Amino acid sequence: MPTFIEVRAARGPLSRLLVSVLCLMLWGCGDGKNAQSTPPPPPAVTVAKPLKKVVTEWDEFTGRFVAVDTVDVRARVSGYLESVHFRDGEIVEKGQLLQIIDQRPFKIAVEQAQGQLDQAIAQLDLAKSDVERARPLAENRTMTEREFETREVRVREAQGSVAAARAQLDKAKLDLEWTRIVAPVAGRVSDNRVDVGNLIAGDSTLLTTIVSLNPIDFAFEGSEADYLKYTRLAKEGARKSSRDQANPVAVRLQDESDFRHYGRMEFVDNAMDPRSGTIRARARFDNTDQFLLPGMFGRLRLFGGNIDALLVPDAAIASDQANKIVFVVAADGTVATRVVKLGPIIDGLRVIRAGLNEDETVVIEGIQRARPGQKVTPEEGRISPPPPAPATTK
Repeated sequence: MPTFIEVRAARGPLSRLLVSVLCLMLWGCGDGKNAQSTPPPPPAVTVAKPLKKVVTEWDEFTGRFVAVDTVDVRARVSGYLESVHFRDGEIVEKGQLLQIIDQRPFKIAVEQAQGQLDQAIAQLDLAKSDVERARPLAENRTMTEREFETREVRVREAQGSVAAARAQLDKAKLDLEWTRIVAPVAGRVSDNRVDVGNLIAGDSTLLTTIVSLNPIDFAFEGSEADYLKYTRLAKEGARKSSRDQANPVAVRLQDESDFRHYGRMEFVDNAMDPRSGTIRARARFDNTDQFLLPGMFGRLRLFGGNIDALLVPDAAIASDQANKIVFVVAADGTVATRVVKLGPIIDGLRVIRAGLNEDETVVIEGIQRARPGQKVTPEEGRISPPPPAPATTK
């Protein structure tokens, strides 16, 4: 309580000033407890144990779609282009007629070769007849043995001439067939590169190109660490996912937010590139609607196995220079940090690969109020996947 003393009236302004100061000093000299302010309580934060769950891990790679078959269409014979039988950019089937080279010179070559073959066959028949007529003469010594052998040699020469003429006829027919340029594979054809009437050089002039569309491949590159990881997974027999398909992959395009195109791994190269430290790989996708085109960019998701993971909200992750940390609260409310190794986001929660134990209490809300070494007031919370976004109707 304040202490009161009797103060006699003093005369003069100086005396009255001294009395006022003395009274104020005596009034402030009360109980010490009233002079001290009550300290604020520790800040409140929401805490929870990390969610332990078996999750399917996926690794992501960047790549592009490539055609399974890419063909530069060229003529095998030279000649003048007579007609074009496709529209630029249309879908063609294997064996479909694309272009025709003027066939008249090649038909003449076939007829000429046929005539040479007929002539050679006639010469062979004559040589065989000479041998048959000379055989009795050679047996009764009317014809010398040398002359008979000469006639037999003529038969063999005639047989060789027939074989050469038949081969020449086959080549002429093949050249005539090659004047009809057909699609070697099914797919989408490019534009026509040569107009009708122009001279085409065999095995040289590019007429058009064709790329196959169904199926289609997705080419990407992985690091040496990725190769070692997936090779060991394959040896352990862990390459099965919930889709019950070996080596499953999924791709999303530039304007897509989810992985909606499903395929399977098709190829891994036989050597690492020593310059980049990567290895080429390829996945195959069905493309029945022919929506995917060669050259399209995409993100590929590759099944990386099922793991026992600890998950926390991504908002509970903080940065400390180059490290990622989470705040944990001890039993007495003291805050500490844990340097963690992050994994992907699964079901809206961040996977913690290392640095955190399942029995530790993590600050999930209010991390801006948590200071290492200081105390907080923990409020119990719960980590659960966020609800799916409501569907929007147009």
